[in-house]
Amino acid sequence: MKEKKLKNRHSMFSNIFFFVKLLFEISPGLVIGEFVWGILMHVPPRLIGVIGVKYIIDTVESGENLERIFVAVGIIALIVILSNAFTWVFREFFWNMERERVYYGLNKKLYAKARQLDEESYDNPDFYNNFILTIESSSDNIQNLLGLVRNYVGNIILLFSIGSVLLTIDPVCLVIILFFIGVFSPISKKIGNLQMERRIDNTKYHRRSDYFQRIFYLQDYCKEVRMNDISPLLIERYNDAAEDVVKNQRRYFKKIDSLYMIQESGIQIFGFMFVLPLYLGYCVLVKNSLSAGEFVAAFNGAFSIASSINFLTVWAVAIFSERGKMIEKYREFLKADFKIRDGEKNAEKGSPKEIKIENLSFTYEGNSEPTLKNISLTIKPYEKIALVGYNGAGKTTLTNLILRLYDPTEGRIVVDGEDIRNVTVDSHRDRFAAVFQDFQLFSCNVGENVALDKNYDRARVEAALDNSGFGKKLKSGTETELLREFDDEGVMLSGGESQKVAIARAFYKDCPYVILDEPSANLDPVAEYNLNRAMTEASDNKTVIFISHRLSTTVHADRIYVMEKGRIIESGSHEELMEQNGTYAYMFNLQAEKYKDKM
Repeated sequence: MKEKKLKNRHSMFSNIFFFVKLLFEISPGLVIGEFVWGILMHVPPRLIGVIGVKYIIDTVESGENLERIFVAVGIIALIVILSNAFTWVFREFFWNMERERVYYGLNKKLYAKARQLDEESYDNPDFYNNFILTIESSSDNIQNLLGLVRNYVGNIILLFSIGSVLLTIDPVCLVIILFFIGVFSPISKKIGNLQMERRIDNTKYHRRSDYFQRIFYLQDYCKEVRMNDISPLLIERYNDAAEDVVKNQRRYFKKIDSLYMIQESGIQIFGFMFVLPLYLGYCVLVKNSLSAGEFVAAFNGAFSIASSINFLTVWAVAIFSERGKMIEKYREFLKADFKIRDGEKNAEKGSPKEIKIENLSFTYEGNSEPTLKNISLTIKPYEKIALVGYNGAGKTTLTNLILRLYDPTEGRIVVDGEDIRNVTVDSHRDRFAAVFQDFQLFSCNVGENVALDKNYDRARVEAALDNSGFGKKLKSGTETELLREFDDEGVMLSGGESQKVAIARAFYKDCPYVILDEPSANLDPVAEYNLNRAMTEASDNKTVIFISHRLSTTVHADRIYVMEKGRIIESGSHEELMEQNGTYAYMFNLQAEKYKDKM
């Protein structure tokens, strides 16, 4: 696996080109503008320092018409003003807006890809780390990469333009510069690798510290944190996580800075501040091969070329190497494979058909023991099926497999005689309505939350909310915004009210099958009774599979399956299971006793 991953890796410049191409697809004007900005930022000032200064010194030295100096200065000033004007207009009126557009455009690609991935992908810590790193680094990658490309293009144009001038004056300067750059440039690759390793490690440590950030600002944890003495423990663990980040930075800081010091000392101090000036001084004072204007032009040109080559081969390579590795992760994520693939057929909604689960087993990645072990059962059309059992018995995993959020390790699930893997994923899931134990409300209006669609039927939404027992008065009806991410006056619902909105989704969706995972967990007994009655009435024409720990909700189920350690250990109606006097009867009587004690 590791060897395959290494073979599929791309070169640094391949990754840079890939990312620039992505940016160009979203905003061509931004990329072209960056190139022009880079050229104007680097070339005119340096050319002026070489050609302009040489022209002025040669004019003064020759004693010719000195008025030409004023003309030259005027032309230089005009070039500088026009360059700065373009840069200012581009940056202030275009760059900021387009950069945001590119940022959101790249994230849309990531979100679209994330939508396609299997739920199993999120169970893989390495994949999830890379996913977080990719999302968090999008803005950073855009800004840094655009700046790098801008400088890279500018320095390349500068290198060729001033290099051609310098070659006409004294080509030995180029030899000196290239020699020192060539000797020390391999260090830049090592620096880039270390910077990337540091970033990956930082992401892992930052995930830990971000966990505590969520605890202290999310409302979900508000009551527990304030009502108990957990804060000192959390602060202590936060301090440990923060210390890990600091230690990691310190560990890489020593290595990276030592390499930078060696690199800079060799190239800048010894090469460009000692050897190069010594050679130019020899040409002027001993050989008399350079005039005053040529000396200044050669020195300024050599320094400009040295700076450009230093940037292109040392700084840019080191930074591009780091950016390239980040972009490699971006590419890996966009090309990430998934196990759950479309079949060739489209599943029809229609009326409920028979569902057969045959010898089904499933093991989560990384686990040695299977969560489900050789499950077989048949669900007839229009049946109301209950799955019960202790936590960890495999109930939710079974429904996830029915919904094809995962594919089984062994066995198969058949609907109307067709293996669900033979139909497209979307058409299969579209025939199910599901209310999950860990349901989520979205920051949009009530109608959109129920229909899970921008376009919805208001009357059907209202009927679905009524069936779920949602009785809260909303000032704007189904148009009322929930949560406050996009509306400061958005409504915040209680746990029970939120669950009723989630349950209403099952009533709203036109489909033959309904799966309910703990549908009454946050409801009081009266609301639970009303929900069961409404669900029974509204689901006459549907097959319903529900999971519940409250066995009072299972009494009227057509068939109850009791699960334990990934197996079905009992099945039958409520009356049949009570007569068996097994696990179900024990659990039911235990709960019934609690209700009697309270009465």
